[in-house]
Amino acid sequence: MAGRVHPRQLAFSLPHAESLSRDNFLEGPANAAGLALIDGWPEWPNRIMWLAGPEGSGKSHLAAIWAEEAGARSTTANALSAAGVPAALATGALVVEDLKAGDFDERALFHLMNLAREDGAYVLFTGRDAPASLEIDLRDLRSRLRAVPVVTLLPPDDQLFRGLIVKFCADRQLTVDESVVGYLATRLERSSAAARQAVELLDSEALRLGRPVTRALAVELLRDA
Repeated sequence: MAGRVHPRQLAFSLPHAESLSRDNFLEGPANAAGLALIDGWPEWPNRIMWLAGPEGSGKSHLAAIWAEEAGARSTTANALSAAGVPAALATGALVVEDLKAGDFDERALFHLMNLAREDGAYVLFTGRDAPASLEIDLRDLRSRLRAVPVVTLLPPDDQLFRGLIVKFCADRQLTVDESVVGYLATRLERSSAAARQAVELLDSEALRLGRPVTRALAVELLRDA
């Protein structure tokens, strides 16, 4: 029969919900200090704390756990404005995520720290780097930030890294066996971000090709990565 057209498998990029609950947090030596900080609230050494760590190290997950516990509102550093500070602190607790040099209003942040101190509010900052490494023009803000206690998250160890791979697969409802997890754990950069990206690639390509997620597929896709 001439002219037969074979249907092509299409892959759609659909959102996948990632659970940010306390029960879904994978604990290990790399993030133990961060988890201890969250579990230790409200008996913090300072009402304003800073959680530092590389991309994908669990900062947002820990911040979400604390926000749920403390009734905190959440914002990103670059969305913070001086006019919005009082409303942001209205519940007495606030998460300010992804604080990095050149990407926030220094005067708004200074106003936030002053008002939080006056009101006795709690603030949790997150960022890849500690505040001492940030270039800040406003001298008083620079001094205030460098006085904030810092808790640092480290890259995951082997057990935690394997657990993260399994979690990211579960978040996308992928069933994989130990051979896939083992290959990814030895092939990828030891970071949560790398594991997430690899699982996303496996998921999208398996759907596009109409194949299950196997070690063979992982080898094909990551051979030249």
